[in-house]
Amino acid sequence: MLRSLDIRDMLLIDRLELQFQPGLNVLTGETGAGKSILLDCLGFVLGWRGRADLVRSGAAQGEVSAVFDLPPGHAAHAVLEEAGLPAGAELILRRVSAADGRKTAFVNDRRAGAEVLRALSDTLVELHGQQDDRGLLNPRGHRALLDAFAGADPGAVRRAWAAKTAAEKVLAEAEARLAAMQGEEEFLRHAVAELDRLDPQPGEEAGLDARRRAMQGAARIREDVAKALQALGPEGAEGMMGDALRWLDGAADRAEGLLEDPVAALGRALTELGEATQGVERALDGLSFDPRDLEAAEERLFAIRGLARKHGVLPDDLGAFAEDLRGRLAALDGGEAGLKALRARLAEANAAYDAAAKALSVRRHKAATSLDKAIAGELAPLKMERAHFVTEIAEAEAGPEGRDLVAFTVATNPGAPAGPLNRIASGGELSRFLLALKVCLAKGGETLTMIFDEIDRGVGGATADAVGRRLERLAEAAQILVVTHSPQVAARGAHHWRVEKRVEKGMTTSTVLPLGPEARVDELARMLAGENVTEAARAAARALLES
Repeated sequence: MLRSLDIRDMLLIDRLELQFQPGLNVLTGETGAGKSILLDCLGFVLGWRGRADLVRSGAAQGEVSAVFDLPPGHAAHAVLEEAGLPAGAELILRRVSAADGRKTAFVNDRRAGAEVLRALSDTLVELHGQQDDRGLLNPRGHRALLDAFAGADPGAVRRAWAAKTAAEKVLAEAEARLAAMQGEEEFLRHAVAELDRLDPQPGEEAGLDARRRAMQGAARIREDVAKALQALGPEGAEGMMGDALRWLDGAADRAEGLLEDPVAALGRALTELGEATQGVERALDGLSFDPRDLEAAEERLFAIRGLARKHGVLPDDLGAFAEDLRGRLAALDGGEAGLKALRARLAEANAAYDAAAKALSVRRHKAATSLDKAIAGELAPLKMERAHFVTEIAEAEAGPEGRDLVAFTVATNPGAPAGPLNRIASGGELSRFLLALKVCLAKGGETLTMIFDEIDRGVGGATADAVGRRLERLAEAAQILVVTHSPQVAARGAHHWRVEKRVEKGMTTSTVLPLGPEARVDELARMLAGENVTEAARAAARALLES
């Protein structure tokens, strides 16, 4: 509910504070007094696009503040939460316009953009008038209005649509992956076969390289070791030292002890030489290898390194790479079976969506018939019994809201073709159509503040009284603000304000005054009689109020 509106230095208003009430609030005044200025200022603080020259002449800036009461669960709370703005039982909107056109907005004393104001306004205020492009005249909202009238929740259709689109996306991605893998099937099969044949193991490349280098080194030194063994053996040092020892042994007896030490030393030398020879023999045995082993080691080493370069991986990563290729090949081989399961899942999602959309469509068609009858019942008291209202439902492309395109159409005369509200109905007829629609569509506990801007224009007498009665009925469950020139409508208000234009010291300003019982009689009398208010007019005004 709109609780207050504070306007400073905007258009013809220097300072104005209004305290609105629940129920039916009416604003009256002479033509040109400034009633539209109030709506301009309210639209400004709500972020609506409107006239640019809003700041009062001579003022540096203009400012409008609006305070709304927000009950728990009000839709504005979600908007505030999404925007990261503080929320509570009270919502304060403030917007400032500098004389140069720069605008600044605040929501609960936090800076906010105009888009946030407009999102909030959609949850706070509903404007209805003869140029009602934000309300019932907008065909884009007719489907949601029909659903609200039917008490239908499109949630099941939205969920089914989400499941359907998700299944379509998963299937499309799987088909794309399979198509990509099919393009590399020949490569995958060849690469996996090649890797399976070689079967490289982690660490194998380093081991082969060390073994190869060892065999290559042995080949280079084995010849020298063999020569050394030959030089130490019987044909070399061992043979010559043996001969020398035999010769010295034969001469020792006749040398009178001179050869004992040399013979002993030579014996020790032969023992050491034998050990050296045995060590060289063992080394020569260790350096022995089959050249075919070197060839085989080199071939495998080069094969592993070549395969690693071919696939752009490290030799030790060939095993993991092979596993990845095997997995892709397995996915390729099982791809068709997977696609079959995904297509079955999509078929189920399509069937679920079709069922939900059909059920919603049936409910909408039933509700359309009921709405048309309800509107017809409202049009007769509004002196439009010859008019014909039709809720047209056409098949549309499938979407999250179903397959129905909804439009409210009217025919103002029997036999005339039906057409869109804003193209068929005249100004006065349009106002009454909108009122009848709102009466039929309104639900109890309405959280929006509804504004009717001269919706009674072009009607009077009993028709104006019927308009007033319907506005009064709407106000039983919601806050209604009505700008009106009709005394029959104004008399139905629970709260009455008069908009006046004044000229003081050469400056024109507009102000709004709350009316007490007697002042209200005078205002209704003025609306009935014009400039010259008579006692008869006052009596008629009292009669209107009493009725």
